[in-house]
Amino acid sequence: MQLLGFASLFILVTQLTFLILYLFAFRRKPVLKTDSVTPVSVIVCAHDEEENLRELVPLLLAQDHSEFELIIVEDRCNDGTYDYLLQATKEDSRLKMVRVTQKPEHINGKKFALTLGIKAARYSWVLLTDADCRPASNLWIASMTSRMTESTKIVLGFSPYLKAPGVLNSFIRFESFLTGIQFIGMALLGKPYMGVGRNLAYRKELFLENKGFNDHLGVTGGDDDLFVNQHATAGNTLVALEPNALVYSKPKATWSEFFHQKFRHLSVGKYYKFSDKFLLGMFSGTWLLTWFVALPALFFLPWMNFLLAVFAVRWALLIAVMHIAPKRMGTSFEAWKAPFLDFMFAFYYLVTGAKALIVKKVKWKN
Repeated sequence: MQLLGFASLFILVTQLTFLILYLFAFRRKPVLKTDSVTPVSVIVCAHDEEENLRELVPLLLAQDHSEFELIIVEDRCNDGTYDYLLQATKEDSRLKMVRVTQKPEHINGKKFALTLGIKAARYSWVLLTDADCRPASNLWIASMTSRMTESTKIVLGFSPYLKAPGVLNSFIRFESFLTGIQFIGMALLGKPYMGVGRNLAYRKELFLENKGFNDHLGVTGGDDDLFVNQHATAGNTLVALEPNALVYSKPKATWSEFFHQKFRHLSVGKYYKFSDKFLLGMFSGTWLLTWFVALPALFFLPWMNFLLAVFAVRWALLIAVMHIAPKRMGTSFEAWKAPFLDFMFAFYYLVTGAKALIVKKVKWKN
């Protein structure tokens, strides 16, 4: 019984430690921006995204940045994407279309499309987003490029989901913020380990010199987080944190769509560096154990009141993190929802995390 008590205390203290570290990270002073204008190639891969592109392309072409190009990779589309882009490229010289009609069997479709887009880029920096995303303002490109210093090779941005009514939307946004708090928080602490392709920039030469996605060509996903995990360091990576640097994403409308998306994202985590897997495992593992070991054990221990107090402190820190971090990232979240969503997250991660560890192959569309 005493061993169970010490184990429960270790679990809760580990959670407190991580939450305090994230609070510290987001309390640090922001990195100063550069005033120089950096030319950039914005790249979007699209498979059957005509409707989204008709909204996104005008928003990107209206960006207030003096020198950029927009490359849309038309990846084996079955809708009217090609015809739309063919006409749009005639109307604005900054828009370029790269077409994929077939891909090699051994290469993941998204990685192949993105590789062609990067190779076609005119400028030395590439800035990535997805067709179903929307920049927060016409200063998105300017905000992301303002972190592109001489020593920088990677710029991490954040991409929150749009707010909508319902429990599913609250949970999707909570999970997304929690992911962002982890990867942006660790980057602010000098330990970058991933990025998201919805809002990510890096030097073209970094991609080409390291043979792109060659080390994980057959893995679905990882074009963003595995690439960053391999090449990001404290010295070459900066984070863009401000409202104008955000790119908003459309959340999934059903639980099944959301779970499929997360299976794809989580399945690449097993390819991270060992140190990153260890830290993420400690955070996620103790989160699960908080609910499935520490909390039930409280009612069988003589020092229940003390552990309950520690658990309450954990909740207070979680609420603080979910308020302060999104605000620092340029947006907001209803932090008062955190205790309820905290409970849901434990069950969600138990299911999706376990499946992600054993799943062998998932698809990026077709």
